[in-house]
Amino acid sequence: MKLSPNTNPPEPTNLLIRFHNQTGAAVDVTGSLAYRGSRWHCHGCGDHSEMPVLDSLTFTRRKANAHATTCRGSYYRRG
Repeated sequence: MKLSPNTNPPEPTNLLIRFHNQTGAAVDVTGSLAYRGSRWHCHGCGDHSEMPVLDSLTFTRRKANAHATTCRGSYYRRG
């Protein structure tokens, strides 16, 4: 299987943590270290933290890691 640039994108400038799901797709935690300043996004299945709510890094990290542990999504491209 080839992972697309959508699945393993370049690191954003505000990247705090990058997890990988069951297929190796990136699950990024972005934002700031400030209270209520982070969110997560899975590049495999497209799921993400609730918008526009921003959470503390501790809470966001837990949610992103839990998602990465169970997610098997991975955008596929032929070629």
